[in-house]
Amino acid sequence: MINNTLAIGIQGMQDGMLGMENAARKIARGGVDGPQGAATGRAPLVEPIIDLKLYQRSVEASAQVVKTADETLGTLLDLMA
Repeated sequence: MINNTLAIGIQGMQDGMLGMENAARKIARGGVDGPQGAATGRAPLVEPIIDLKLYQRSVEASAQVVKTADETLGTLLDLMA
């Protein structure tokens, strides 16, 4: 059960990091999309900045899942020793 929880937490961190990378790439492009360099919309950076923050919080939450599972495993091992 704890191994499954660890795996879910790690997967969540990986997914969040990938999302952050994609959002950061959009921000670095400055909202410019396409070969002609046409700006997309009136506020092209708003959505990727919000996405970046959301993915950051997702990574933080997943890291807390991993930390809690690790602490639980440590406690169980201490009790069995």
